[in-house]
Amino acid sequence: MAAEMIAEISKAYDSGFTLDVCLQLPMDPPTVLILFGPSGSGKTTVLRCLAGLERPDRGVIRCGQEPWFDAAAGIHMPPQQRRLGCLSQDYALFPTYSVEGNIVFGLGELSAVERSRRVAEALALLQLQGLERRKPAQLSGGQQQRVALARAIARRPRVLLLDEPLSALDVPTRLRLQGELRHLLKQLAIPSIVVTHDWGEALALGDRMIVMHEGRVLQAGTPQEIFNRPVTADVARIVGMETALIGRVRELSGGLATVDVNGVMLHALAADDVGTDVFVCIRAEDVVLEKGETGTTSARNRLSGTVRGVTAAGALVKVSLDCGFPLMAVVTRAAVGDLHLAVGMRVSASMKAGAVHLVPRRDAGATVTA
Repeated sequence: MAAEMIAEISKAYDSGFTLDVCLQLPMDPPTVLILFGPSGSGKTTVLRCLAGLERPDRGVIRCGQEPWFDAAAGIHMPPQQRRLGCLSQDYALFPTYSVEGNIVFGLGELSAVERSRRVAEALALLQLQGLERRKPAQLSGGQQQRVALARAIARRPRVLLLDEPLSALDVPTRLRLQGELRHLLKQLAIPSIVVTHDWGEALALGDRMIVMHEGRVLQAGTPQEIFNRPVTADVARIVGMETALIGRVRELSGGLATVDVNGVMLHALAADDVGTDVFVCIRAEDVVLEKGETGTTSARNRLSGTVRGVTAAGALVKVSLDCGFPLMAVVTRAAVGDLHLAVGMRVSASMKAGAVHLVPRRDAGATVTA
């Protein structure tokens, strides 16, 4: 059997919040597991339990064949014995220590020769040579991240825990470092668990992913599977499906479904067992807008709609539409000017059948807010 970390734990808090989580982290080959979900879903609490900083009420945590926690057996291994590397969102570098001093911290049990060797190895691996004497304030955000990661790996951890590792950076730096961090994690070949609520980071960094909400795991799989095929409407909303509506399949043939959404017919790719009652989920970035009723497109779905709102969202603009049902689109600021988008104007909204995702609606009386 391949080595893996397994955690099946639960913990109740006085606030009323309850954590009840089961996760698996394959360690051979080393895997990057994403814990994804909104703030307050319990992601960081899971990391703290894995690290030994919090003690679950029930369950087990096992790394390979080594028990780190077993409530029934009374086992709770101290954090320092778990051989974990941790990277927090603020990096927690010591401001008065040099780069070298930050990396060597925590290696006190090793000989001076071994400490020097570990530091040199980490500096080379993370391309920090020449920065050994600098203090954190003299480093860029990306360099600080690499120093924090070097400190974490210098201890030769069995598992790396990263809590929102890119959240402290500005957007351009964060986007640039997503690929770099992914490369480093694969190069280090250390099983890793990364907490994030950013879908771009999840897709860029993860091999596997679990979606959490209110202390529970809602779905597990690869990031692509979850983002493209959420199993429930809750998962769809959490991973950023801006439009999630109630629909009814009217026809299904050859993997193509015709779905009635408030009297408007949409075409979607669908499995034969999708059922009749569904949630219809559409990502805003998959909706293409054009002026008026003109234009040609290969997209299966072409809708006439009215602009109900235009809201800036950083470099992009969210456009809310009434197409017989509420629909969200995302465009660039330049597109807003080119299309002269304004509240009340008529536009054409199109999307391919593959962009319309159907989630079986097991409770036909359920409601969902777009």
